[in-house]
Amino acid sequence: MMTLARPRYVGVITVIAMVTMSAEGRAADPETILVGHVSDERYVALADVALEFERDGRSVAARSRATGAVYAALEPGTWRVTLQHPGFGSKRSLVDVDPKHPHQFRLLGDTLLGYAWPKWVRAGESAEFRVHSPEMYQLELWRYGWKKELVRSIGWFDEHGPRATMQITPDGDYTRGGVQWNKIGYGNNPVHRQSQLAPERSGLYYFHARTKSGRFFSFPWIVAPRKPQARIAVLAANINWNCYNSFGGRSNYINCVELPSTPIVNSRQDLNRYTDAEYVFYDREDYAPLSFDRPEPFNLVDEHEQITDKIEGRQACHLAPAEWRLYGWLEREAIDYDLYAETQFHDGTLRLDDYRLLIVHTHPEYWSREMYAKLKQWVFERGGRLLYLGGNGLNCEVEFTSPTSIIVRNGDKRKQRERNVESRMHDRLESEANLLGVVYTDAGAMTGAPYRVIDPDHWAFAGTGLKKGERFGLKSLHMRCPGGASGHETDKISPSSPKNVVLIAKGTNVDDGGADMLTFETPSGGRVFSAGSITYVSCLPVDDGLSRITKNIIEKLLE
Repeated sequence: MMTLARPRYVGVITVIAMVTMSAEGRAADPETILVGHVSDERYVALADVALEFERDGRSVAARSRATGAVYAALEPGTWRVTLQHPGFGSKRSLVDVDPKHPHQFRLLGDTLLGYAWPKWVRAGESAEFRVHSPEMYQLELWRYGWKKELVRSIGWFDEHGPRATMQITPDGDYTRGGVQWNKIGYGNNPVHRQSQLAPERSGLYYFHARTKSGRFFSFPWIVAPRKPQARIAVLAANINWNCYNSFGGRSNYINCVELPSTPIVNSRQDLNRYTDAEYVFYDREDYAPLSFDRPEPFNLVDEHEQITDKIEGRQACHLAPAEWRLYGWLEREAIDYDLYAETQFHDGTLRLDDYRLLIVHTHPEYWSREMYAKLKQWVFERGGRLLYLGGNGLNCEVEFTSPTSIIVRNGDKRKQRERNVESRMHDRLESEANLLGVVYTDAGAMTGAPYRVIDPDHWAFAGTGLKKGERFGLKSLHMRCPGGASGHETDKISPSSPKNVVLIAKGTNVDDGGADMLTFETPSGGRVFSAGSITYVSCLPVDDGLSRITKNIIEKLLE
Protein backbone atom coordinates (compact mmCIF):
# COMPACT_ATOMS: atom_id res chain seq x y z
CA MET A 1 0.00 0.00 0.00
CA MET A 2 2.90 2.36 0.66
CA THR A 3 4.22 1.87 -2.86
CA LEU A 4 0.79 2.68 -4.34
CA ALA A 5 0.29 5.86 -2.32
CA ARG A 6 3.71 7.33 -2.94
CA PRO A 7 3.53 7.81 -6.75
CA ARG A 8 0.02 9.34 -6.45
CA TYR A 9 1.32 11.83 -3.83
CA VAL A 10 4.33 12.74 -5.98
CA GLY A 11 2.08 13.18 -9.01
CA VAL A 12 -0.06 15.77 -7.22
CA ILE A 13 3.00 17.71 -6.17
CA THR A 14 4.28 17.63 -9.73
CA VAL A 15 1.01 19.08 -11.10
CA ILE A 16 1.03 21.89 -8.57
CA ALA A 17 4.63 22.68 -9.37
CA MET A 18 3.84 22.87 -13.08
CA VAL A 19 0.98 25.29 -12.48
CA THR A 20 3.00 27.60 -10.27
CA MET A 21 6.26 27.78 -12.25
CA SER A 22 7.01 31.02 -14.08
CA ALA A 23 8.20 31.26 -17.70
CA GLU A 24 11.78 31.57 -16.44
CA GLY A 25 11.46 28.27 -14.61
CA ARG A 26 11.32 29.68 -11.08
CA ALA A 27 8.49 29.52 -8.56
CA ALA A 28 5.97 32.37 -8.83
CA ASP A 29 3.44 31.49 -6.15
CA PRO A 30 1.65 34.60 -4.84
CA GLU A 31 2.06 35.36 -1.19
CA THR A 32 -0.62 34.05 1.18
CA ILE A 33 -2.49 37.09 2.48
CA LEU A 34 -5.45 37.93 4.67
CA VAL A 35 -8.23 38.43 2.14
CA GLY A 36 -11.03 39.17 4.61
CA HIS A 37 -13.45 37.78 7.20
CA VAL A 38 -16.77 35.94 6.93
CA SER A 39 -19.68 36.68 9.28
CA ASP A 40 -23.43 36.21 9.50
CA GLU A 41 -26.25 38.77 9.76
CA ARG A 42 -25.34 39.44 13.40
CA TYR A 43 -21.69 40.00 12.52
CA VAL A 44 -20.70 36.76 14.26
CA ALA A 45 -17.66 35.01 12.78
CA LEU A 46 -18.33 31.94 10.62
CA ALA A 47 -15.72 29.18 10.57
CA ASP A 48 -15.09 26.62 7.81
CA VAL A 49 -16.90 28.54 5.09
CA ALA A 50 -15.85 27.28 1.66
CA LEU A 51 -14.66 30.03 -0.71
CA GLU A 52 -13.60 29.77 -4.34
CA PHE A 53 -11.73 32.66 -5.95
CA GLU A 54 -11.82 32.82 -9.77
CA ARG A 55 -10.01 35.04 -12.26
CA ASP A 56 -8.62 34.57 -15.78
CA GLY A 57 -9.32 30.85 -15.78
CA ARG A 58 -7.70 30.31 -12.40
CA SER A 59 -9.45 28.87 -9.35
CA VAL A 60 -8.13 29.15 -5.79
CA ALA A 61 -9.88 27.46 -2.86
CA ALA A 62 -9.87 28.67 0.74
CA ARG A 63 -11.72 28.10 4.00
CA SER A 64 -12.43 30.55 6.78
CA ARG A 65 -10.70 30.01 10.11
CA ALA A 66 -12.16 30.05 13.63
CA THR A 67 -12.14 33.86 13.67
CA GLY A 68 -13.84 34.00 10.29
CA ALA A 69 -10.53 35.03 8.72
CA VAL A 70 -9.86 33.98 5.11
CA TYR A 71 -6.26 33.53 3.96
CA ALA A 72 -5.37 32.70 0.37
CA ALA A 73 -2.50 32.95 -2.09
CA LEU A 74 -3.92 35.65 -4.32
CA GLU A 75 -2.60 38.59 -6.28
CA PRO A 76 -4.27 41.94 -5.59
CA GLY A 77 -7.10 42.87 -7.94
CA THR A 78 -10.68 41.92 -8.71
CA TRP A 79 -11.75 38.31 -8.10
CA ARG A 80 -15.07 36.52 -8.41
CA VAL A 81 -15.75 34.77 -5.12
CA THR A 82 -18.28 32.02 -4.38
CA LEU A 83 -19.15 31.23 -0.76
CA GLN A 84 -20.94 28.17 0.62
CA HIS A 85 -21.68 27.06 4.17
CA PRO A 86 -24.28 24.62 5.57
CA GLY A 87 -27.26 26.44 7.04
CA PHE A 88 -26.63 29.63 5.03
CA GLY A 89 -27.49 30.93 1.60
CA SER A 90 -24.71 30.57 -0.95
CA LYS A 91 -23.69 33.67 -2.88
CA ARG A 92 -21.21 35.19 -5.29
CA SER A 93 -19.37 38.49 -4.90
CA LEU A 94 -16.92 40.55 -6.92
CA VAL A 95 -14.10 41.46 -4.53
CA ASP A 96 -11.16 43.80 -4.88
CA VAL A 97 -8.45 41.87 -3.05
CA ASP A 98 -6.23 44.28 -1.16
CA PRO A 99 -4.13 43.08 1.81
CA LYS A 100 -4.34 46.58 3.31
CA HIS A 101 -8.15 46.49 3.29
CA PRO A 102 -9.51 43.03 4.17
CA HIS A 103 -12.99 42.39 2.76
CA GLN A 104 -16.06 41.75 4.90
CA PHE A 105 -17.92 38.76 3.49
CA ARG A 106 -21.51 38.44 4.80
CA LEU A 107 -23.77 35.39 4.67
CA LEU A 108 -27.44 35.11 5.57
CA GLY A 109 -28.77 32.21 7.63
CA ASP A 110 -31.53 29.85 6.54
CA THR A 111 -34.26 31.50 8.56
CA LEU A 112 -37.56 33.30 7.93
CA LEU A 113 -37.42 37.10 7.96
CA GLY A 114 -39.10 40.00 6.25
CA TYR A 115 -39.96 43.68 6.18
CA ALA A 116 -42.13 46.08 4.22
CA TRP A 117 -40.49 48.77 2.12
CA PRO A 118 -41.30 51.53 2.72
CA LYS A 119 -42.19 50.62 6.30
CA TRP A 120 -44.48 53.66 6.50
CA VAL A 121 -47.02 54.71 3.85
CA ARG A 122 -50.31 56.54 3.42
CA ALA A 123 -53.58 54.77 2.69
CA GLY A 124 -53.70 53.90 -0.98
CA GLU A 125 -49.91 53.85 -1.39
CA SER A 126 -48.04 50.62 -1.99
CA ALA A 127 -44.99 48.97 -0.50
CA GLU A 128 -42.88 45.94 -1.32
CA PHE A 129 -42.87 42.98 0.98
CA ARG A 130 -39.32 41.73 1.18
CA VAL A 131 -39.29 38.21 2.57
CA HIS A 132 -36.33 35.88 3.09
CA SER A 133 -37.23 32.21 3.38
CA PRO A 134 -35.43 28.88 2.86
CA GLU A 135 -38.70 27.33 1.63
CA MET A 136 -42.08 28.27 0.18
CA TYR A 137 -44.14 30.54 2.38
CA GLN A 138 -47.63 31.97 2.74
CA LEU A 139 -48.16 35.68 3.36
CA GLU A 140 -51.12 37.45 4.97
CA LEU A 141 -51.87 41.05 5.95
CA TRP A 142 -53.40 41.71 9.38
CA ARG A 143 -54.54 44.84 11.19
CA TYR A 144 -53.59 45.11 14.87
CA GLY A 145 -56.33 46.83 16.86
CA TRP A 146 -58.10 45.52 19.95
CA LYS A 147 -58.35 42.29 18.01
CA LYS A 148 -56.10 41.06 15.23
CA GLU A 149 -58.11 41.29 12.02
CA LEU A 150 -57.21 39.45 8.84
CA VAL A 151 -57.24 41.99 6.01
CA ARG A 152 -56.34 39.71 3.14
CA SER A 153 -54.46 36.58 2.19
CA ILE A 154 -51.69 37.62 -0.18
CA GLY A 155 -50.85 34.09 -1.29
CA TRP A 156 -48.19 31.42 -1.47
CA PHE A 157 -44.70 32.10 -2.81
CA ASP A 158 -42.56 29.20 -3.95
CA GLU A 159 -39.04 28.78 -5.23
CA HIS A 160 -39.33 28.51 -9.04
CA GLY A 161 -35.55 28.04 -9.16
CA PRO A 162 -33.82 26.17 -6.27
CA ARG A 163 -33.82 28.26 -3.06
CA ALA A 164 -35.03 31.28 -5.05
CA THR A 165 -37.00 32.62 -2.07
CA MET A 166 -33.70 33.27 -0.30
CA GLN A 167 -32.48 36.88 -0.22
CA ILE A 168 -28.88 38.05 -0.61
CA THR A 169 -27.28 40.54 1.75
CA PRO A 170 -24.53 42.87 0.57
CA ASP A 171 -21.02 42.41 1.89
CA GLY A 172 -19.62 44.94 4.33
CA ASP A 173 -21.53 47.03 6.85
CA TYR A 174 -25.06 47.09 5.48
CA THR A 175 -26.41 48.69 8.65
CA ARG A 176 -25.30 51.93 6.93
CA GLY A 177 -26.84 51.51 3.48
CA GLY A 178 -29.48 48.85 4.05
CA VAL A 179 -29.88 45.23 2.98
CA GLN A 180 -31.78 46.20 -0.20
CA TRP A 181 -33.67 42.93 -0.47
CA ASN A 182 -35.44 42.22 -3.77
CA LYS A 183 -32.81 44.31 -5.55
CA ILE A 184 -31.35 41.12 -7.01
CA GLY A 185 -33.70 38.88 -8.97
CA TYR A 186 -36.89 40.95 -8.78
CA GLY A 187 -36.22 44.22 -10.57
CA ASN A 188 -35.68 42.70 -14.02
CA ASN A 189 -39.19 41.31 -14.45
CA PRO A 190 -42.45 43.07 -13.53
CA VAL A 191 -44.04 39.66 -12.84
CA HIS A 192 -41.67 39.30 -9.89
CA ARG A 193 -42.76 42.51 -8.20
CA GLN A 194 -43.98 41.85 -4.69
CA SER A 195 -46.04 44.78 -3.46
CA GLN A 196 -49.21 45.51 -1.54
CA LEU A 197 -51.62 48.43 -1.60
CA ALA A 198 -52.15 49.98 1.82
CA PRO A 199 -55.70 49.72 3.20
CA GLU A 200 -57.83 52.85 3.56
CA ARG A 201 -58.03 52.59 7.33
CA SER A 202 -55.08 54.06 9.22
CA GLY A 203 -53.39 51.90 11.83
CA LEU A 204 -50.71 49.39 12.70
CA TYR A 205 -50.62 46.47 10.27
CA TYR A 206 -48.53 43.32 10.35
CA PHE A 207 -47.55 40.93 7.60
CA HIS A 208 -47.66 37.28 8.70
CA ALA A 209 -45.27 34.91 6.91
CA ARG A 210 -45.65 31.17 7.48
CA THR A 211 -43.84 28.22 5.87
CA LYS A 212 -45.00 24.65 5.22
CA SER A 213 -42.63 23.37 7.92
CA GLY A 214 -44.14 25.69 10.56
CA ARG A 215 -41.77 28.64 10.65
CA PHE A 216 -43.45 31.98 11.43
CA PHE A 217 -42.36 35.60 11.23
CA SER A 218 -44.32 38.86 11.43
CA PHE A 219 -43.30 42.41 10.58
CA PRO A 220 -45.03 45.78 11.04
CA TRP A 221 -46.35 48.28 8.51
CA ILE A 222 -47.48 51.79 9.53
CA VAL A 223 -50.39 53.10 7.47
CA ALA A 224 -51.20 56.80 7.84
CA PRO A 225 -54.51 58.23 6.59
CA ARG A 226 -54.84 59.51 3.04
CA LYS A 227 -56.15 62.69 4.69
CA PRO A 228 -56.94 63.44 8.35
CA GLN A 229 -59.91 61.47 9.70
CA ALA A 230 -59.80 62.02 13.48
CA ARG A 231 -59.03 64.76 15.99
CA ILE A 232 -56.17 62.75 17.48
CA ALA A 233 -52.87 61.90 15.81
CA VAL A 234 -50.71 59.16 17.33
CA LEU A 235 -47.03 58.65 16.56
CA ALA A 236 -45.48 55.19 16.23
CA ALA A 237 -41.91 55.45 17.52
CA ASN A 238 -40.27 53.93 14.45
CA ILE A 239 -37.09 56.00 14.78
CA ASN A 240 -36.61 54.29 18.12
CA TRP A 241 -37.24 50.92 16.47
CA ASN A 242 -34.39 51.63 14.08
CA CYS A 243 -32.00 52.73 16.83
CA TYR A 244 -32.55 49.47 18.72
CA ASN A 245 -32.42 47.28 15.61
CA SER A 246 -29.14 45.34 15.62
CA PHE A 247 -29.75 43.43 12.38
CA GLY A 248 -26.43 43.45 10.54
CA GLY A 249 -24.36 43.71 13.73
CA ARG A 250 -24.96 47.34 14.72
CA SER A 251 -27.55 49.36 16.59
CA ASN A 252 -27.24 52.45 18.73
CA TYR A 253 -26.33 50.08 21.57
CA ILE A 254 -24.20 47.39 19.91
CA ASN A 255 -21.14 48.61 17.98
CA CYS A 256 -22.84 52.01 17.91
CA VAL A 257 -19.84 53.92 16.51
CA GLU A 258 -19.10 51.48 13.67
CA LEU A 259 -18.53 47.80 13.03
CA PRO A 260 -15.20 46.60 14.43
CA SER A 261 -12.64 45.38 11.89
CA THR A 262 -13.16 41.72 12.80
CA PRO A 263 -16.40 39.82 13.52
CA ILE A 264 -17.53 38.77 16.98
CA VAL A 265 -16.46 35.35 18.23
CA ASN A 266 -17.70 35.69 21.82
CA SER A 267 -19.46 38.87 22.95
CA ARG A 268 -18.24 38.61 26.53
CA GLN A 269 -14.66 38.66 25.27
CA ASP A 270 -14.93 40.90 22.22
CA LEU A 271 -17.35 43.75 23.00
CA ASN A 272 -16.12 46.72 25.01
CA ARG A 273 -19.36 46.86 26.98
CA TYR A 274 -18.28 43.59 28.64
CA THR A 275 -14.50 43.95 28.71
CA ASP A 276 -13.96 47.62 29.63
CA ALA A 277 -14.62 48.49 33.28
CA GLU A 278 -14.77 52.19 32.34
CA TYR A 279 -17.06 51.61 29.37
CA VAL A 280 -19.86 54.05 28.57
CA PHE A 281 -22.24 53.64 25.64
CA TYR A 282 -21.30 56.90 24.01
CA ASP A 283 -17.78 58.33 24.03
CA ARG A 284 -17.41 59.84 20.54
CA GLU A 285 -18.70 62.83 18.67
CA ASP A 286 -19.36 61.00 15.39
CA TYR A 287 -21.28 57.79 14.72
CA ALA A 288 -21.89 55.82 11.53
CA PRO A 289 -25.38 56.03 9.95
CA LEU A 290 -28.13 53.51 10.69
CA SER A 291 -30.40 52.52 7.81
CA PHE A 292 -34.13 51.83 8.15
CA ASP A 293 -33.75 49.37 5.24
CA ARG A 294 -33.35 46.28 7.43
CA PRO A 295 -35.61 43.60 8.98
CA GLU A 296 -36.62 44.27 12.60
CA PRO A 297 -36.66 40.93 14.47
CA PHE A 298 -37.33 42.69 17.79
CA ASN A 299 -40.75 43.77 16.46
CA LEU A 300 -41.94 40.20 15.98
CA VAL A 301 -45.38 39.45 17.44
CA ASP A 302 -46.10 35.73 17.83
CA GLU A 303 -48.85 34.35 15.64
CA HIS A 304 -51.21 33.51 18.50
CA GLU A 305 -50.34 36.42 20.82
CA GLN A 306 -53.30 38.55 21.85
CA ILE A 307 -53.35 42.13 23.11
CA THR A 308 -53.97 41.13 26.74
CA ASP A 309 -51.14 38.57 26.77
CA LYS A 310 -47.99 39.34 28.73
CA ILE A 311 -45.19 40.96 26.74
CA GLU A 312 -42.23 38.62 27.11
CA GLY A 313 -38.61 39.29 26.17
CA ARG A 314 -36.10 42.07 26.53
CA GLN A 315 -37.02 44.30 23.58
CA ALA A 316 -40.66 43.69 22.64
CA CYS A 317 -41.83 45.47 25.80
CA HIS A 318 -40.78 48.90 24.50
CA LEU A 319 -41.03 48.58 20.71
CA ALA A 320 -43.94 47.91 18.32
CA PRO A 321 -45.46 44.97 20.26
CA ALA A 322 -45.89 47.24 23.29
CA GLU A 323 -47.16 50.16 21.20
CA TRP A 324 -49.88 47.88 19.84
CA ARG A 325 -51.35 47.82 23.37
CA LEU A 326 -52.14 51.55 23.13
CA TYR A 327 -53.71 51.36 19.66
CA GLY A 328 -55.91 48.47 20.67
CA TRP A 329 -56.95 50.18 23.90
CA LEU A 330 -57.94 53.34 22.00
CA GLU A 331 -60.18 51.25 19.77
CA ARG A 332 -61.70 49.38 22.71
CA GLU A 333 -62.60 52.74 24.24
CA ALA A 334 -64.04 53.99 20.90
CA ILE A 335 -61.45 56.78 20.69
CA ASP A 336 -60.76 57.60 17.04
CA TYR A 337 -57.16 58.28 16.03
CA ASP A 338 -54.93 58.56 12.97
CA LEU A 339 -51.61 56.74 13.16
CA TYR A 340 -48.39 58.14 11.71
CA ALA A 341 -44.75 57.10 11.77
CA GLU A 342 -42.32 59.51 13.41
CA THR A 343 -40.58 59.66 10.05
CA GLN A 344 -43.82 60.98 8.56
CA PHE A 345 -43.83 63.75 11.15
CA HIS A 346 -40.25 64.61 10.21
CA ASP A 347 -40.95 64.68 6.45
CA GLY A 348 -44.12 66.78 6.77
CA THR A 349 -46.72 64.11 6.01
CA LEU A 350 -48.24 64.76 9.46
CA ARG A 351 -49.40 68.37 9.82
CA LEU A 352 -50.08 69.13 13.47
CA ASP A 353 -52.59 71.89 12.69
CA ASP A 354 -54.91 69.22 11.28
CA TYR A 355 -55.35 67.81 14.79
CA ARG A 356 -56.36 68.86 18.29
CA LEU A 357 -54.24 66.31 20.18
CA LEU A 358 -50.96 64.50 19.52
CA ILE A 359 -50.10 61.35 21.49
CA VAL A 360 -46.48 60.20 21.74
CA HIS A 361 -45.88 57.14 23.83
CA THR A 362 -43.98 54.08 25.04
CA HIS A 363 -40.37 54.92 24.15
CA PRO A 364 -39.98 57.83 21.71
CA GLU A 365 -36.32 58.35 22.62
CA TYR A 366 -34.91 59.63 19.32
CA TRP A 367 -36.24 62.72 17.52
CA SER A 368 -34.92 65.06 14.89
CA ARG A 369 -34.37 68.72 15.71
CA GLU A 370 -37.06 69.61 13.16
CA MET A 371 -39.62 67.39 14.88
CA TYR A 372 -38.88 68.86 18.28
CA ALA A 373 -39.11 72.44 17.03
CA LYS A 374 -42.41 71.84 15.17
CA LEU A 375 -44.03 70.24 18.21
CA LYS A 376 -42.87 72.86 20.67
CA GLN A 377 -44.06 75.69 18.44
CA TRP A 378 -47.46 74.04 18.01
CA VAL A 379 -47.96 73.56 21.76
CA PHE A 380 -46.54 76.87 22.97
CA GLU A 381 -47.59 79.20 20.17
CA ARG A 382 -50.69 77.65 18.55
CA GLY A 383 -52.53 76.01 21.43
CA GLY A 384 -51.69 72.39 20.55
CA ARG A 385 -52.41 69.60 23.00
CA LEU A 386 -49.76 66.96 23.78
CA LEU A 387 -50.24 63.69 25.66
CA TYR A 388 -46.94 62.02 26.52
CA LEU A 389 -47.52 58.41 27.61
CA GLY A 390 -43.91 57.27 27.44
CA GLY A 391 -40.57 57.29 29.17
CA ASN A 392 -37.10 58.48 28.16
CA GLY A 393 -38.70 60.45 25.35
CA LEU A 394 -37.20 63.04 23.00
CA ASN A 395 -33.90 62.37 24.74
CA CYS A 396 -31.50 62.41 21.80
CA GLU A 397 -31.27 64.17 18.45
CA VAL A 398 -31.06 62.23 15.21
CA GLU A 399 -30.04 63.72 11.90
CA PHE A 400 -31.56 62.38 8.69
CA THR A 401 -28.78 61.87 6.13
CA SER A 402 -31.45 60.66 3.67
CA PRO A 403 -35.16 59.84 3.93
CA THR A 404 -34.17 56.31 5.01
CA SER A 405 -31.01 56.77 7.07
CA ILE A 406 -30.10 58.57 10.29
CA ILE A 407 -27.05 59.49 12.32
CA VAL A 408 -27.66 59.41 16.05
CA ARG A 409 -26.08 62.43 17.72
CA ASN A 410 -25.18 60.74 20.99
CA GLY A 411 -22.11 62.88 21.62
CA ASP A 412 -19.53 62.08 24.30
CA LYS A 413 -21.27 61.16 27.54
CA ARG A 414 -18.17 61.87 29.64
CA LYS A 415 -18.08 65.47 28.39
CA GLN A 416 -21.83 65.79 28.90
CA ARG A 417 -21.39 64.85 32.55
CA GLU A 418 -18.79 67.58 32.90
CA ARG A 419 -21.19 70.08 31.33
CA ASN A 420 -23.97 68.87 33.67
CA VAL A 421 -26.56 68.60 30.90
CA GLU A 422 -29.81 66.76 31.52
CA SER A 423 -29.83 64.71 28.30
CA ARG A 424 -28.24 64.27 24.90
CA MET A 425 -30.96 66.53 23.48
CA HIS A 426 -30.03 69.15 26.08
CA ASP A 427 -26.41 68.92 24.96
CA ARG A 428 -27.31 69.90 21.37
CA LEU A 429 -30.56 71.86 21.66
CA GLU A 430 -32.34 72.12 25.03
CA SER A 431 -33.64 69.78 27.70
CA GLU A 432 -36.79 68.03 26.62
CA ALA A 433 -38.20 68.93 30.04
CA ASN A 434 -38.92 72.36 28.50
CA LEU A 435 -41.54 70.69 26.31
CA LEU A 436 -42.55 67.51 28.18
CA GLY A 437 -42.21 68.85 31.71
CA VAL A 438 -40.05 65.84 32.60
CA VAL A 439 -36.72 64.32 31.59
CA TYR A 440 -35.26 60.83 32.04
CA THR A 441 -32.93 60.03 34.94
CA ASP A 442 -31.32 56.72 35.87
CA ALA A 443 -33.13 56.44 39.20
CA GLY A 444 -35.69 53.63 39.11
CA ALA A 445 -34.45 52.24 35.80
CA MET A 446 -35.35 48.60 35.12
CA THR A 447 -37.96 48.49 37.89
CA GLY A 448 -41.75 48.59 37.80
CA ALA A 449 -44.19 49.96 40.37
CA PRO A 450 -47.63 51.61 40.69
CA TYR A 451 -48.17 55.37 40.91
CA ARG A 452 -49.26 57.07 44.15
CA VAL A 453 -51.84 59.88 44.14
CA ILE A 454 -50.56 63.31 45.18
CA ASP A 455 -53.45 65.54 44.08
CA PRO A 456 -56.71 63.54 44.34
CA ASP A 457 -58.85 66.55 43.38
CA HIS A 458 -57.27 66.84 39.95
CA TRP A 459 -59.62 66.31 37.01
CA ALA A 460 -57.55 63.32 35.82
CA PHE A 461 -58.89 61.31 38.78
CA ALA A 462 -62.57 62.19 38.30
CA GLY A 463 -64.82 59.19 38.89
CA THR A 464 -62.01 56.95 40.16
CA GLY A 465 -62.62 57.41 43.90
CA LEU A 466 -58.87 57.57 44.47
CA LYS A 467 -57.69 59.32 47.63
CA LYS A 468 -54.38 60.96 48.43
CA GLY A 469 -51.65 58.39 48.93
CA GLU A 470 -53.53 55.56 47.23
CA ARG A 471 -51.89 53.60 44.47
CA PHE A 472 -53.06 53.00 40.91
CA GLY A 473 -51.64 51.34 37.82
CA LEU A 474 -50.88 48.01 39.52
CA LYS A 475 -51.58 45.54 36.70
CA SER A 476 -49.07 45.28 33.89
CA LEU A 477 -48.31 43.20 30.79
CA HIS A 478 -44.68 44.41 30.80
CA MET A 479 -42.61 41.39 31.87
CA ARG A 480 -39.12 42.83 31.54
CA CYS A 481 -39.88 45.20 34.40
CA PRO A 482 -43.11 43.87 35.98
CA GLY A 483 -44.78 45.64 38.86
CA GLY A 484 -46.82 48.54 37.58
CA ALA A 485 -47.41 51.47 35.25
CA SER A 486 -44.33 53.43 36.38
CA GLY A 487 -41.27 51.65 35.13
CA HIS A 488 -38.58 50.39 32.80
CA GLU A 489 -37.31 53.96 32.34
CA THR A 490 -38.90 56.92 34.10
CA ASP A 491 -38.88 60.70 33.69
CA LYS A 492 -38.95 63.36 36.41
CA ILE A 493 -39.33 67.10 36.89
CA SER A 494 -36.05 69.01 36.45
CA PRO A 495 -34.78 72.61 36.67
CA SER A 496 -35.67 72.90 32.96
CA SER A 497 -39.35 72.07 33.51
CA PRO A 498 -41.89 74.89 33.09
CA LYS A 499 -42.49 76.64 36.41
CA ASN A 500 -46.23 76.03 36.24
CA VAL A 501 -46.14 72.21 36.16
CA VAL A 502 -48.69 70.52 38.42
CA LEU A 503 -47.52 67.21 39.89
CA ILE A 504 -50.55 64.96 40.45
CA ALA A 505 -48.95 61.53 41.03
CA LYS A 506 -45.57 59.84 41.32
CA GLY A 507 -44.37 56.29 40.75
CA THR A 508 -43.42 54.33 43.84
CA ASN A 509 -40.26 52.84 42.34
CA VAL A 510 -37.18 52.28 44.51
CA ASP A 511 -34.59 55.01 45.09
CA ASP A 512 -37.20 57.71 44.53
CA GLY A 513 -37.09 56.66 40.88
CA GLY A 514 -40.80 56.82 40.15
CA ALA A 515 -42.18 58.68 37.14
CA ASP A 516 -43.62 62.15 37.73
CA MET A 517 -47.15 62.42 36.36
CA LEU A 518 -47.91 66.05 35.65
CA THR A 519 -49.70 68.60 33.54
CA PHE A 520 -49.17 72.25 32.57
CA GLU A 521 -50.62 74.89 30.26
CA THR A 522 -48.93 77.23 27.82
CA PRO A 523 -49.71 80.94 27.21
CA SER A 524 -51.37 80.10 23.86
CA GLY A 525 -53.85 77.73 25.48
CA GLY A 526 -51.80 74.64 24.77
CA ARG A 527 -51.71 71.79 27.26
CA VAL A 528 -49.23 69.04 28.03
CA PHE A 529 -49.89 65.92 30.09
CA SER A 530 -46.95 63.63 30.84
CA ALA A 531 -46.91 60.17 32.40
CA GLY A 532 -43.13 59.77 32.09
CA SER A 533 -43.01 55.96 31.97
CA ILE A 534 -42.27 53.32 29.34
CA THR A 535 -44.48 50.69 31.03
CA TYR A 536 -47.57 52.92 31.09
CA VAL A 537 -49.23 51.78 27.85
CA SER A 538 -48.53 48.11 28.63
CA CYS A 539 -50.92 48.43 31.56
CA LEU A 540 -53.86 50.05 29.77
CA PRO A 541 -55.52 46.86 28.43
CA VAL A 542 -55.64 45.20 31.87
CA ASP A 543 -55.76 47.96 34.50
CA ASP A 544 -59.25 49.46 34.78
CA GLY A 545 -58.18 52.35 37.01
CA LEU A 546 -55.42 53.47 34.68
CA SER A 547 -57.78 53.10 31.76
CA ARG A 548 -60.33 55.45 33.37
CA ILE A 549 -57.66 58.03 34.20
CA THR A 550 -56.25 57.98 30.67
CA LYS A 551 -59.69 58.39 29.15
CA ASN A 552 -60.30 61.39 31.47
CA ILE A 553 -57.05 62.94 30.27
CA ILE A 554 -57.84 62.48 26.58
CA GLU A 555 -61.33 63.93 26.94
CA LYS A 556 -59.95 66.98 28.77
CA LEU A 557 -57.19 67.60 26.24
CA LEU A 558 -59.68 67.43 23.37
CA GLU A 559 -61.77 70.29 24.81
